[in-house]
Amino acid sequence: MAVRLAQRDVMLGAPHARAKAMPVYVENLRQPSEQDRQDLAKIYADAPQWLFEPHADAQALIAAGLAAGTLIAGRFNDRLLGAALLTPGDRAWHLSHLCVRRITRQRGVGRRLLDEARRMASEAGCELRLSAPAGHLEASALAARTHLPLDPLAPQ
Repeated sequence: MAVRLAQRDVMLGAPHARAKAMPVYVENLRQPSEQDRQDLAKIYADAPQWLFEPHADAQALIAAGLAAGTLIAGRFNDRLLGAALLTPGDRAWHLSHLCVRRITRQRGVGRRLLDEARRMASEAGCELRLSAPAGHLEASALAARTHLPLDPLAPQ
């Protein structure tokens, strides 16, 4: 299923500082460059082990997302800053494994990925739902902040 991805601007920078608008492009990664692969490894390097479930590690997660065509990423200045899996469904799309590089966290990259996933699901006539392994407070907190339903991640 081909989905048109739109460019949006987000404000990156400290909340108290006047930041310049920086375009973060959200894209579906199908054929990542070697630099993209290095960036993906950096994005997931500091992720907690539970975020990779049901995959063994970051490399397996990335490989599965690329093979299924579900890996989306946020790009700024030709570098990937965040990534997630976005899985289309008949009634709902599921966003899972959302992670942003540590040095760019708290600057709107994750929000940009989430907003674009919500837009894409809506364009397909579906709702967006979060998916994560059961029992993790971080996932529950994200669901509460974004007002999105949270489903337990189905084992593979």
